[in-house]
Amino acid sequence: MSDQRGSQLTKEEKDARFEAELLPIIDPLYNFAFRLTLDEDDANDLVQETYLKAYRFFEYFEQGTNAKAWLFRILKNSFINDFRKKSKQPAKVDYSEVESYYNTEGNDNDAEIATTSDMRSQSVQELIGDEVASALNSLPVDFRTVIILCDLEGFTYEEMAKILDIPIGTVRSRLHRARNFLKEKLEGYAKTMGYNNEDDNEE
Repeated sequence: MSDQRGSQLTKEEKDARFEAELLPIIDPLYNFAFRLTLDEDDANDLVQETYLKAYRFFEYFEQGTNAKAWLFRILKNSFINDFRKKSKQPAKVDYSEVESYYNTEGNDNDAEIATTSDMRSQSVQELIGDEVASALNSLPVDFRTVIILCDLEGFTYEEMAKILDIPIGTVRSRLHRARNFLKEKLEGYAKTMGYNNEDDNEE
């Protein structure tokens, strides 16, 4: 496949591609940021930081690959880095991981991402009432994140593994536990709304 890097583009071409391919993802990106931070201002700051980094490293984004997964990974790394700063731990963002994400691994799951989880994503989106949102927000961030990525955003296990930098087996285990925690918190409400976790082992 031809690799058209941002470094080969004029600034006008880069800006046009950036606007066309990445800006339409701002709504799901903000939703992800808000579910992680649980704060509107922090979510806005996180999204802004993500787009600044994405623009800076846009030359490493390969046209035609999954822009949403690329942005979500940058946001996730920024979120982790911010937590480390607030915890007064050594802050480190591994930009090489972001830069090499689409250079070292083929990304042939785009059609699968777009089709395999749409119905599940839509059905769970419809359940995000106050009770579900409260239960979801109460989960530890690692479990909250996998629910968001899989059930709300429709990423495949392979994409989630790349975004979170964890093995697919860990994705499956964490998602299974997260759904069980969520189900326990919702209990009777979940049953009345038809929510279940029978697809825990679904590929």
